[in-house]
Amino acid sequence: MKAPSYTTLCSILWVVSSMLMMFSCNDSEHSLIPASDTSIQDSVKQQRQLPEDFKSYWYSGKAEITSFKLMQERYGELREGTATTIFVTEDFLPDAQVKANTQSGDNTSVLKLNSVKKFTTGIYPYSIMTSTFNPIQAQQHPLKITHSVQEWCGQSYMQLNNREAFKIQSHSYFEGEADQSLSLSKTWLEDELWNRIRINPEELPTGAIQLIPSFEYIRLRHTKIKAYPATVNLKQGDSLSMYSVMYPELERELIIYFKSTFPYEIEKWSVTNGTHPNDSTRLKTTAEKMKRIRIDYWNKNKTVDERLRDSLQLN
Repeated sequence: MKAPSYTTLCSILWVVSSMLMMFSCNDSEHSLIPASDTSIQDSVKQQRQLPEDFKSYWYSGKAEITSFKLMQERYGELREGTATTIFVTEDFLPDAQVKANTQSGDNTSVLKLNSVKKFTTGIYPYSIMTSTFNPIQAQQHPLKITHSVQEWCGQSYMQLNNREAFKIQSHSYFEGEADQSLSLSKTWLEDELWNRIRINPEELPTGAIQLIPSFEYIRLRHTKIKAYPATVNLKQGDSLSMYSVMYPELERELIIYFKSTFPYEIEKWSVTNGTHPNDSTRLKTTAEKMKRIRIDYWNKNKTVDERLRDSLQLN
């Protein structure tokens, strides 16, 4: 049998090496992190490059407080009230997942949003508060979310801790919801989207995703705590941008309007949920900005400082 020529051997080697390169490239492509696979993204903790205007605004020793005129849907009717958002940075202990009392290299800088609602239903008042703690240096899900509802019938409380999975504790005075402890795979959270807007809207997810609804919605609508299919879209305008969230299964739509340029202040939002059991009308909750101030509110706790509430139209 005639031995293959040098040229033939080179051709064989070229084909083999090409095939190896093809398989190698395919393996590399499969190893890339898909944009929608947030659990993987969360584990690798991609680092952010913070621009100087971000540092000067958020590390100035002041919080941003905004008051909103609220029209809240509850029990098939619209209720007039107020909403307040308090955005502020603080040092956070990543393991204990609480605010740090002292500065340390072990601390994590977070953007905290305290979102507060006050409204009445007939004779009795509602008070709702959600706190969300998003790490600033790393692109990952919130380290912690807490939520509570107080009204004359009773109160409920939920807490999420970002560990190896989402660890959630829930307590309620309603039968069937009294005390729950569960673990969920990491995915997008509706409550984290607000802080993501303020840090960098370009990080917002778009398209079809799995999304855990806001804790407020879960509690007020007595919805199962889990991720639901959602479609999310970002529409950027010259002065005002719009971020929309739609849950087909829940018949729920959230639209957040925010300024298109840094620091991306939130100007208004609306929420439309499925119909109330006793009403075929789909009522829309809306919040419109009244006033916004930047202030070190934690140092304004004297009786004389109560006048500052007038500047937010909260009296």
